[in-house]
Amino acid sequence: MSDSSTIPLKKLKMDDSKVFNDPIHGTVKLDPLLIKIIDTPQFQRLRNIKQLGGAYFVYPGASHNRFEHSIGVAHLAGQLVEALRARQPELISDRDVLCVKIAGLCHDLGHGPFSHLYDQMFIPKVPPGPLGDKMAKWKHEEASVEMFNHLVKSNNLKLDELKLPEDMDFIREMINGPKDPKGGKKKPDAVEWPYKGRTKEKSFLYEIVANEWNGIDVDKFDYFVRDCHHLGMKNNFDHLRFIQFARVCEVEKRKHICSRDKEVNNLYDMFYTRNCLHRRAYQHRVNKIIEYMIAEAFLKADKHIQIEGSEGQLCTLSTAIEDMKAYTKLTDHVFDQILNSSSVELAEAKKILERIISRDHYRFLGETNPEQVPTGESHLQWEEELAAAVPEGGDGGVTLTREDFVVLVATFDYGKKDKDPINNVYFYSKRSPDTAKPITRDQVSKLLPECFSEQLIRVYSRKTDEQSVEAAWKHFTKWCKEKGFPEPQNTPPEVLEHRE
Repeated sequence: MSDSSTIPLKKLKMDDSKVFNDPIHGTVKLDPLLIKIIDTPQFQRLRNIKQLGGAYFVYPGASHNRFEHSIGVAHLAGQLVEALRARQPELISDRDVLCVKIAGLCHDLGHGPFSHLYDQMFIPKVPPGPLGDKMAKWKHEEASVEMFNHLVKSNNLKLDELKLPEDMDFIREMINGPKDPKGGKKKPDAVEWPYKGRTKEKSFLYEIVANEWNGIDVDKFDYFVRDCHHLGMKNNFDHLRFIQFARVCEVEKRKHICSRDKEVNNLYDMFYTRNCLHRRAYQHRVNKIIEYMIAEAFLKADKHIQIEGSEGQLCTLSTAIEDMKAYTKLTDHVFDQILNSSSVELAEAKKILERIISRDHYRFLGETNPEQVPTGESHLQWEEELAAAVPEGGDGGVTLTREDFVVLVATFDYGKKDKDPINNVYFYSKRSPDTAKPITRDQVSKLLPECFSEQLIRVYSRKTDEQSVEAAWKHFTKWCKEKGFPEPQNTPPEVLEHRE
């Protein structure tokens, strides 16, 4: 860690900026204040959190971490806000630029072990305890704000270039968004302006780091190109073209970042790339069951993992979200901690992780693609139905129970559920650069998707011997017929293949 954390920023020279050689963006130069944030334990922690969670067990190149992604987002946030200022300098101040860069740098501080595995597959399944309903509602963005506050306070950072408290509020709002009294998130186009950090005249600044309105933000720009690079896939979206043509226009009494009309196909490529990444990597059928197994091991190990927090308090794998000192120590290393433990209490969790590294993961039986996944039915109910769906001719001497099945639902969309995200994008023309409006489908192409969302029901077998797997597949086939779902998109010989 740098010893400069207590040096007033006004005494730092521009020579204190540092240059990073990034494999994606090339030369990345960051301001002194951002370097001071990077040189803290809270930020360095991101070196040990995989960007793509369990995908590294499927894709050998997916070893990159949240650390380099966060630096990339800070760089792109600076590129976009500086490009906008170059075209419309009256809209953006030096403090605006610095705050946007800091928000980009710190937007992922709150990720837990294996990134989204922790906040989407582990924390929601932790039984209610001393934290009550917080477990079911907690998101990593909330922890990012708490970790940012902890980072500034515990390292005694001097924020001389910022105006307090509004700039701090602005950074927090860009990371997490303002809280709605009813529990949701308010949008920047709300009737009552919801932000404290900036007035509605600066509404477009809230669309740079994490854009809740249409999903076009520098966070995606970085992870699309970075993930594709490490996964060995093609990225059809050109974020530099978007930055080149982006400008601010006022639409319906709010200032938005708008794009040139000819760039609409580039933006459709962006959302298509998102869909492809989910299909081929993020929700790859083997990746998801491995992440499920890791989350299952975490649940079994939860109470037996002790992490020292503030004032000597001991936290568990889940309750660390309430104590940022303990959370700072929580990284992907917990996987090896469990795997190499000789503790009797961790034996069950260890056995699950041993199956992962031995490639003995739960076996994929197949997937079905119903027109609509039933609502109000739990995965537990489906697993019970699968066990009860005895095929004609019997089980071949194999007895299957609910515990032998795992059901997961994979959702694929363009980022706005079943809606076309381009409906929330405004476009200007070369002749009228200060006037923007939505673009209609018939102005784009007749080849656009008609459906923007679908869900697959995937079924796995915990037992991996051939006889049990074949019996489980027959149960799955029978269950699909009983539910009126399409037949599984697998045949028995494919089911018996061990490696994907």
